[in-house]
Amino acid sequence: MNLAIAWTDDAQETFELTVKQIESQWGIRSAEKFARGAFKIINTISTQPYLFKASFTNNVRKALITEQTSMFYEVHATHITILYFWDNRQEPIL
Repeated sequence: MNLAIAWTDDAQETFELTVKQIESQWGIRSAEKFARGAFKIINTISTQPYLFKASFTNNVRKALITEQTSMFYEVHATHITILYFWDNRQEPIL
């Protein structure tokens, strides 16, 4: 079972901001490594959508990309929606 992947505008924006931040602080190699890791996890969840733990609802899950960055995604019957990327060093959303 390979579910289609859809990105929200927030997901695209937060991913790009994260890549730019990593590139400015640690260089292009680190940014590329982060992007490769993110896409590897995205490919994995397309076949195993319940691999990562549920977050604030059963349909929303949190995948740890790196120690500093998580990705939140929502599982639907026919596809997965990537909601946003989160810097784990930030204050949580309440």
